[in-house]
Amino acid sequence: MARNMVASTAWKRSARTQLHGVSRQMIELRAEVEQIAKSDAKILITGESGVGKEVVAQCIHANSARANMPFVAVNCAGLPETLLESELFGHVRGSFTGAYRDKPGKLELGHDGTVFLDEIGEMTLRMQGLLLRFLETGELQKVGADSGGRVVDVRVIAATNRNLREMIAQGTFREDLFYRLNVIHLEVPPMRERREDIPLLVEHFMQTFTRDSGCVVKTLGPDAMNVLTRYSWPGNVRQLLNVIERVAITCREPVATVEDLPAEVRVQETVGVRPKTERRRTVADDLYKRLIDERESFWSCVYTLYMDREITRGTLREVIRKGLEESRGNYRIVARLFNLESRDYKRFLNFLRKHDCQLPFKEFRQ
Repeated sequence: MARNMVASTAWKRSARTQLHGVSRQMIELRAEVEQIAKSDAKILITGESGVGKEVVAQCIHANSARANMPFVAVNCAGLPETLLESELFGHVRGSFTGAYRDKPGKLELGHDGTVFLDEIGEMTLRMQGLLLRFLETGELQKVGADSGGRVVDVRVIAATNRNLREMIAQGTFREDLFYRLNVIHLEVPPMRERREDIPLLVEHFMQTFTRDSGCVVKTLGPDAMNVLTRYSWPGNVRQLLNVIERVAITCREPVATVEDLPAEVRVQETVGVRPKTERRRTVADDLYKRLIDERESFWSCVYTLYMDREITRGTLREVIRKGLEESRGNYRIVARLFNLESRDYKRFLNFLRKHDCQLPFKEFRQ
């Protein structure tokens, strides 16, 4: 077990500066990471659980001018409010029971480097207010301190799998904090939207485990790889990593077969059903609801967000896909569904062509 833990850790280390994939989405994401790493702008990374948001943050840090300085990750969902405040800002001796000495917080430890705030949507409103003050001033207010403390210089990258705009509407996330964090928005696509990357990731993980753990298995047979490629991966890259680790541990032959795969992967392949977790609401679902139920115009609802780089091409394509499914492949009906004037039809199609979002309509007419 110890050796397998070492293998998992080795993968995480090797993934810090790598975004594996040959899909269009990953090629675009790598290009965006390379571009934005040159600045110190705050970044908000969104995506489903397990897609690799922390890996993206590590890549940004590794390609930045801060690469030789600390990268400090904080799981905002892993601690209650009082402990999270101390974890982020630090505390002074005697500030609470058990505070026997002064302790620096993660923000101070990350001075001149990058601080990654994972699951930012789980912060309480009070903690959001404290974080907002820090982002505005750079000054640390340690727990128990009578006055402001050291001013630190950190690049803040935040991540969440929740819809922060929806949380703002519900009053559970501060709008001013959202705009502070959302200077640059990156969305990491789920595995089911980039299936062509699965064989590459499988090979990478398998090589890592066999090299570091001395496992017998060396590769997957074509039938097993085919099953993995068609699987929906509700747990995304994290789930794929765990599956390959399990195969590496349990397989007794150099080439793994379908029978060596976990039962849940084989069952979906046999039954052909999509798990409930795959059907959870996405950004595209919310935008489509605004178009259809709230009768917002495509130009004001989707186009503006895309041009402001607040949604990705993958999200835009998914919205178009939903419209084509509803209209059975008729783009004129899609335009009406999206509340466009008839004179806007050609402009709509030209926009989709220019940004590689005009999906083939024939598959939706069957």
